[in-house]
Amino acid sequence: MAILEILKLGHPTLTKKAVPVEKIDDQLRELAKNMIDTMHAAPGLGLSAPQVNVSKRLITVDLSLGEAEEEMIVLVNPGILKQEGKVVREEGCLSVPEIFEKVARPQRVVIKGTDLEGKERIIEGADLLARVFCHEIDHLDGRLFIEWLSPLKRNLIKKKFKHKAETGRK
Repeated sequence: MAILEILKLGHPTLTKKAVPVEKIDDQLRELAKNMIDTMHAAPGLGLSAPQVNVSKRLITVDLSLGEAEEEMIVLVNPGILKQEGKVVREEGCLSVPEIFEKVARPQRVVIKGTDLEGKERIIEGADLLARVFCHEIDHLDGRLFIEWLSPLKRNLIKKKFKHKAETGRK
């Protein structure tokens, strides 16, 4: 079990588009396992590879927080095929700790990706699952959830994190 460092707001990797995964191998499977361990330890509902400083299109999602192994979703190169509805709900992020803001997301999405065995998966998610899928895919595109906020709120959050970094506070 390896717990990886989760990057925080201000790190340049978080604002870069992740590179598509070319092949699924043992190294990628090990990264996914470490991401799952890290996500559960945090604890969080989802984690993307860029959040652990790896520019690859890989996400892990587990709404059970490690309580139900069958609910674990690991997807390589995921993308949204369809989205509908809109729900505004409070959202947070492991890379922007202690910040929770209301964000509009689709109520339902259909996503497509590849599992770690190389099989194509199409998954429909509604409500919280749809939100987590959108949030993690945003990370792969170099976008944090605060980008969906007003410029004023976004700038206040960025200033707060910059101040923390400058003063060395956690």
